[in-house]
Amino acid sequence: MKLDGRRESGNVDDRRRMSGGAKAGMGIGGIILVAIITFLSGGNLGDVIQNVGTQMITGGGVEQQSDREFTPEEEELAAFSKKVLASTEDVWTQVFRENGLGEYRAPTMVLYTGAVQTACGQGNAQVGPFYCSADEKLYIDLSFFSSMKRQLGADGDFAYAYVIAHEVGHHVQHLLKTLDKAHAQMSRMGKVDQNKLSVRIELQADFYAGVWGHYEQKMFGSLEDGDLQEAIQCAHQIGDNYLQEKAQGRSVPESFTHGTSAQRMKWLKLGLQTGDLRQGDTFSKSESQL
Repeated sequence: MKLDGRRESGNVDDRRRMSGGAKAGMGIGGIILVAIITFLSGGNLGDVIQNVGTQMITGGGVEQQSDREFTPEEEELAAFSKKVLASTEDVWTQVFRENGLGEYRAPTMVLYTGAVQTACGQGNAQVGPFYCSADEKLYIDLSFFSSMKRQLGADGDFAYAYVIAHEVGHHVQHLLKTLDKAHAQMSRMGKVDQNKLSVRIELQADFYAGVWGHYEQKMFGSLEDGDLQEAIQCAHQIGDNYLQEKAQGRSVPESFTHGTSAQRMKWLKLGLQTGDLRQGDTFSKSESQL
């Protein structure tokens, strides 16, 4: 992905030198594979507690400044992430205007290390990137990208960009009231039905990530050979069935919250190919059409 010379977003809160003041309540090993199901695509902290079955620490630790230095690789990832966020700002500003949706309000990206305080509770690096609609911020510990490569075999700059674009996709859902409406419906449902609705939320965010990629290429021509395959491979590796089978040797469809590998690839590719918001209504589709 060619981003040389591109601007970096100013909507970034870099807290990487701040300590969140709490320790994790779970190990990274196999549990991260299950936690990724919830968090990679924007699930909330309560969902992780339910899905993993492990109590996370929720105390309000005081953030403290540290003097740690960052490696060139870490700084490169930070700059890359800021450029991707800037791209989403440019793309969604245009898409909102073209579709008569008003002015796009960009989210803030919080870069942190270890643990972080959010309006949705305390975030932890071990459970990956997430979006919090309560403060309109997406939270990323950049070490997650290393975990993606090591734990899931998902690698490449466009795969990383897809993760960011997906979290921004949840912000788009929030701005369009889709996310809030779905969460309100989920509060009146049993767990199985909640999971089914969650899948539709996540697949639409995949579609929106694809829409971003479509316009990124149209506006800037930044995609290179292999980039699309990186994102599609990443979508495959984070399907519920793949992650569950990798973590526990079998999958439990009624517990799926983000969609199968085939579904995630399908909706990402649809967004990439069409860039048409009208084709991203995952809520009106039958289960067989997902």
